[in-house]
Amino acid sequence: MRRLKKKLSRPRAPWDSARLEDETKLLKEFGLRRKREIWSAEERVRNFRRRARSLIAVKDENKTQILLDRLVYLGLIQKGQGLDQVLQLKAGELLNRRLQTLVFKKGFASSVKEARQRITHGHIFVEGRKMVFPAYIVPVDKENLINAEGGKQ
Repeated sequence: MRRLKKKLSRPRAPWDSARLEDETKLLKEFGLRRKREIWSAEERVRNFRRRARSLIAVKDENKTQILLDRLVYLGLIQKGQGLDQVLQLKAGELLNRRLQTLVFKKGFASSVKEARQRITHGHIFVEGRKMVFPAYIVPVDKENLINAEGGKQ
């Protein structure tokens, strides 16, 4: 049987008022449906930071370059930045790279919630392929290939 990887961890203090206010702001800013999407983004960023801390301790140049190349590809850091920049990543930076947010910023939708609806209904294409996942993290090289008309560019 295939083992599923844990994609998020719930907060330890579920009723912390400061955390609840921050999550509510993120929900409204990025048009998310549920807090689970925030927790998932936080978990991905946490894993990147964890890998960076272990690479700082071990000083493995090959694995360090692999991690940095991956983060540059995803658009989370700029080319030439080091592991110290990885340690400063926040969940909001990853949420900015979601297809839903980019569709709104490119003007294909008048609100982030409308962007989510247009994506799930199949009106948004990436590289000429229908993309129905609002949580898709768009790489930098595919950012200009987001299209609302569909079909070929």
